Amino acid sequence: MADARWMLYGATGFTGTLIAEEAVRRGHRPVLAGRSPARLAPLAERLGLEMVAVRLDQSEALARAVAAVDLVFCAAGPFVVTAPPMQAACLAAGTSYVDITGELAVFRHTYAQDAAARARGIALVSGAGFDVIPSDCLAAYVAAQVPGATTLETALATHSRTSVGTTRSALGMLGEGSQVRRNGVLCSIPLGTEARKVRFSDGERWCLPVPWGDLETAYRTTGIPNITACLAANKGILTLLRVLGGPACRLLRVGAFARAAHWLAGRLAQGPNEATRRHGRSFLWARAAGPAGEAQAWLETLEAYRFTAVAGVTAVEHLLRDRPVGALSPAQALGADFILSIEDTRRLDAVPA
Repeated sequence: MADARWMLYGATGFTGTLIAEEAVRRGHRPVLAGRSPARLAPLAERLGLEMVAVRLDQSEALARAVAAVDLVFCAAGPFVVTAPPMQAACLAAGTSYVDITGELAVFRHTYAQDAAARARGIALVSGAGFDVIPSDCLAAYVAAQVPGATTLETALATHSRTSVGTTRSALGMLGEGSQVRRNGVLCSIPLGTEARKVRFSDGERWCLPVPWGDLETAYRTTGIPNITACLAANKGILTLLRVLGGPACRLLRVGAFARAAHWLAGRLAQGPNEATRRHGRSFLWARAAGPAGEAQAWLETLEAYRFTAVAGVTAVEHLLRDRPVGALSPAQALGADFILSIEDTRRLDAVPA
């Protein structure tokens, strides 16, 4: 691992910069990469790192850049656009790949490359950030306690403002409405329906099903055929989604409205400030159930964007050290207890009454 080289693509984005800073803090020297040399240069100079400017449609230049490293960490979204060409370059070069997507279509694309990844002896791991390391690890943990579980529920609560990249990726997913997995198949449901109360370790919150990455990753990790992934939301948002959810989702599939929504996200989405990232907390819950009984557990961890930076770089360390092979979920690649290696994280089997 000491001689391993890795590249951070999308280094100048909100999350990419946090990952670059965390990498340097932990003693790494990744190659910073992205489309714009003008944006890369100041960050590379500030952190004292090598940089390479390359677009994903520059196939020859991208191939050279990827072949020069052992692993690519892609932090550039929307990943439905960036992941396929970068994964193709990694497969051609025999270079491992990791990203921080939460987009269901990207997970499906990644897992479709399993045989190719195994043939090349590399790992392809999507979702190695807050989307979806903590929930995938928690799902693996509760599923292991219920052999033959048939139902899995996960929920998360975080109060961070989203970045531009996260917001644009979310808009793309919400354009398809919400989804759940039933009998192994993804099923669409109206956004804002099937809301429920979930008890987190710090209190009870209303949550609603969302097209979170767990619908793909937890299915791959556990094989449980019925999965619902929920996000905490206040009652006002729940009511608004019930009223506007269907029409709003349909509008997000119309080109002009989609472009307007993405433009607005670029103006309004700023991401959490430093104080929030430093002091904020995230809360998760998971429950597995089946004929053998049920198990549930809770998790408390870092603010979502800080978590992504810390866990993402830690995941790189594990992947370069352990060299897993195949298209893997985070828990498959890193193990259910990987989450406990992240600072200021604790997992609970019970919470006070």
